Amino acid sequence: MKPHVICHMMSSLDGRIILSRWGAKPNTQEYETTAATFGADAWLVGRVTMEKDFTDGLAPDLQPAPEPLPRTDYVAEHGATSFAVAIDAHGKLGWESAAIDDDHVISVLTEQVSDEYLAYLRRVGVSYVFGGAQELDLALVLDKLGELFPIKTLLLEGGGHVNGSLLRAGLIDELSLLHYPVVDGAASSPTMFEQGEQPGPPRQFALLSVEQRPGGILWLRYKAGPAG
Repeated sequence: MKPHVICHMMSSLDGRIILSRWGAKPNTQEYETTAATFGADAWLVGRVTMEKDFTDGLAPDLQPAPEPLPRTDYVAEHGATSFAVAIDAHGKLGWESAAIDDDHVISVLTEQVSDEYLAYLRRVGVSYVFGGAQELDLALVLDKLGELFPIKTLLLEGGGHVNGSLLRAGLIDELSLLHYPVVDGAASSPTMFEQGEQPGPPRQFALLSVEQRPGGILWLRYKAGPAG
């Protein structure tokens, strides 16, 4: 069963999400504090965000696979109650361990990844699920995450492209937005939802709450509505 997906993001007043452009380090503690109120079982980001913020560009230590491995989902022994999900369609992320803090790592792959990479994930203890042969079916991915792991609520905290892909597929249930009091102004800086040259239809959201947070941050919560 698909988890309840809450897109939780911090953006500038003009919707940009590269915090390093905003001068003095933004109050990211408010981001973590508000995220914790959801009691989510998992969080999900794309490969670029995971590589930049969590794995520090570590390359996978690939070795010859002892045998061909089936393209079936793999749940490693973990004993975890919370999970870090990485969208890594082509199998490029390296891992020092199978956990980020107390969160067990789940890699989302396509069937194009090599046997060597699958053997590497098994060796490190990372779980993985397949989202398709060549392209990811994100609805299928979410269903698998809900079926194979105790994930009922998931925080989507990705970059603009991952967020945009889930939005286009109609898979976001709520939006939690921390409006930071700065105007970025850079057209090259990505927004919360990037959908490329073939965007989906506009999607309506209904306002649930507004709350002023420390540092001039405004916390807006919305419920997703129908497309169009």
